[in-house]
Amino acid sequence: MDGPAVSAVRAFNRTVAERIGALNDGFLGRGRPMVESRTLWEIGLEGAEVRELRARLGLDSGYMSRVLRALERERLIKVETSPDDGRVRFARLTRTGRAERAVLDQRADRVAWGFLEPLTDQQRATLVAAMAEVGRLLRASLITIAVEDPTTTDARWCIGQYFAELVVRFEAGFDPSNTIPADAHDLMPPRGAFLIARLHDRPLGCGALKFHPGAPAELKRMWVDPEARGLGLGRRLLGELERQAGRAGARVVRLETNRALVEAIRLYRSSGYREVPAFNDEPYAHHWFEKELA
Repeated sequence: MDGPAVSAVRAFNRTVAERIGALNDGFLGRGRPMVESRTLWEIGLEGAEVRELRARLGLDSGYMSRVLRALERERLIKVETSPDDGRVRFARLTRTGRAERAVLDQRADRVAWGFLEPLTDQQRATLVAAMAEVGRLLRASLITIAVEDPTTTDARWCIGQYFAELVVRFEAGFDPSNTIPADAHDLMPPRGAFLIARLHDRPLGCGALKFHPGAPAELKRMWVDPEARGLGLGRRLLGELERQAGRAGARVVRLETNRALVEAIRLYRSSGYREVPAFNDEPYAHHWFEKELA
C-alpha cells in the first residue's frame, strides 16, 4: 500500500465531503440524509428498477429498502411490482417527488456555483478540468473484473458486441462461422476462462482464454465498450487474463489479431508481446503475438 497516496486520497475525501455538505444531517437543507436525496435523483423522471438503483448506488438490499420506505413515507415515491414478474420492482416519483427533485437540482446548482464563484476565471477552468479528470479516474477505479460463466446473458451480449464491432472494422467484414472457434465449452474451467469487466453490474468489456496443457494459452475475445475506452480497461483486462493463464500453468500467452485493430496491436506491443510467425490458420489474422509470462 502506498501510504502517502492513501493519505492524499483521504484528505481529498474529507475536503469534498465537507464542501458538498455530506456531513450535515439535512443534505442541501432539505432535512433528509444525502443518500435519500441522491436516490430521488437516480430514480429520475422516468423511474428506475430497484435492482438497478441498488447497483448504481452501491447499496445492499436491506439498506436500499429502508431508504425507499423513508421516501415512501414522505410520499415522494411509489414502489410497484412488475405485473409480468413479481420479483421485479420499480420506483417512481410522485408529483410531490418530482417537485422535490426540482428543488434539489436548484440547490445542488447553487452548491456547485459556490465552488466556483470565489475563484478567478483561470482557477475555475483549472478546477473544472481537474474535476473531470478525477471523475474519469474514479469511474475507472469502480470497474471490477471477474471470471464468469460464458453462457450467461451478459457474456453472450459481450461476445455479440465484439462480433458486431469486427463486422464494421474488418475490411472484408466478419463471419463468426469462418473464424477459429472459441465456443462457451472451450472457455469454461478447466479448458479456459471468460472474464467480464463491469461498472455497477453493467458489462463494459470481456476477454477469454483457451488453455492447452503443456502449451501456450490462447487469448481470445478481447473487447472493451467504446464508452469505457481511455480508462485503461484494456490493459487491466489483459493483465488479469495473463494472471489467469499463469495460475492455470501456462508459461506463454499467444494471440492473433487483424491489422484493422490498431489500438489492440499498440496495447499488445506496449505490454511486452512480440510478433512471431503465424502459428495457426486464422483467416482474419494479419499479426501473431506471443509473450512469456514472468
